[in-house]
Amino acid sequence: MHNSSLILSTVTFIYALSACFYVGFLVFKKNISGKIGFAFAIAGFVGNTAGIILRWIESYQLGIGHAPLSNLYESLVFFSWTCALLYIFIEKKYKNRAIGALVMPVIFFAIAYASLSPNISDRINPLVPALKSNWLIAHVLVCFLGYAAFAIAFGISVMYLFKNSGKGLKNKKNFNFLPDKETLDDLIYRTVMFGFLFLTAGIITGAVWANSAWGTYWSFDPKETWSLITWFVYAVLLHLRFMSGWGGKKIAWVSIIGFAAVLFTYFGVNYLPGLHSYGT
Repeated sequence: MHNSSLILSTVTFIYALSACFYVGFLVFKKNISGKIGFAFAIAGFVGNTAGIILRWIESYQLGIGHAPLSNLYESLVFFSWTCALLYIFIEKKYKNRAIGALVMPVIFFAIAYASLSPNISDRINPLVPALKSNWLIAHVLVCFLGYAAFAIAFGISVMYLFKNSGKGLKNKKNFNFLPDKETLDDLIYRTVMFGFLFLTAGIITGAVWANSAWGTYWSFDPKETWSLITWFVYAVLLHLRFMSGWGGKKIAWVSIIGFAAVLFTYFGVNYLPGLHSYGT
């Protein structure tokens, strides 16, 4: 096992502690629990960053020398990093820790799947020829910033539906620690818009890269096809928001459907025959 893998395995448990304290904050409404959860989130993010940098250095020490973005293990680690980065920014900006109770478990499960699954190898391997490109970092970075934003939008959407439930309306005083519905609705829109812009950039950079690697901008590979389907789902969401005045509960449900498409684009198609299949 590489030293970076040991660090990232430790980060998995730090994120787990963060998620537990955030859930404790949501359930017991103790501010100290939220503060500890945020401290662990910061510690996890720092460790996540160190693990990625060290893995990059280790690849050069092995004579391979590439950014750690080339397989399922590395992509899950990077996904966790981007989610943590965006979440920390949102918490600092909006001064509300309740959202962490839904976002931090997503971060934990992503890196736990990478670190603990027996089906995922943490070995550092040479790049296949098609991945030996300057487009690698740019394409993966913008795609995963988009995925992270959609993951956070998903968590906020679930929270909006929770607050909008009949139980929440009957006992509003029990939900005062949650952001108000207008704030949650605005956050869903902002995070989806952020993710949509980066997903668009990811599709464009991927097309340019595909043309240089395989001689065609688009080949209807399963990953490409589902990326486009995901793009259309979020394009519909934004269209309904701008043109039809949709908001609140309706947009929250479309956001959840969109994240289901993201998950299939990220995980499901990896095990289908194709040019982007991490699973193969």
